[in-house]
Amino acid sequence: MLITITCGTGEGPTPLAAFDQALLSAGVANYNLIYLSSVIPPESVIHRARFVTPPDEYGHRLYVVMARHDEQTPGNTAWAGGAWTQEEETGRGLFVELHGNKREDVEQDILCSLETMIASRSLDYGPIKYEITGKTCTGTPVCAVVLAVYKSEGWND
Repeated sequence: MLITITCGTGEGPTPLAAFDQALLSAGVANYNLIYLSSVIPPESVIHRARFVTPPDEYGHRLYVVMARHDEQTPGNTAWAGGAWTQEEETGRGLFVELHGNKREDVEQDILCSLETMIASRSLDYGPIKYEITGKTCTGTPVCAVVLAVYKSEGWND
């Protein structure tokens, strides 16, 4: 399975409009998002890229692990982060998704969370990799998202 790590930020007159702009920036705005927990199936390959929506998938279901943070206070920043680790041999692994107002806190929480999750399993995971994005509020609501996109399905599949 190919899993795409994509991220985006947005700004708008309302938090929902900012969220929509962030989804547009990440390339996933025209889907119905279905949130997953944080397990990576065996034989998965993860790559980082802006997700490109095929034109015939408008309105499809899209399975994602998503970190999202909204901010409305001028001067504050919305940060979202996703991190993962995989077994080299099998490709199976773990995701975490976190958010906050400080990049350093999101990064620290990502590492702490995954290290704890790894320690509680008897599997040989590889290095922790992560993606973090953020946007500062200047007076209009902002949103930051990081998504691990698993797959899409039409409604007749």
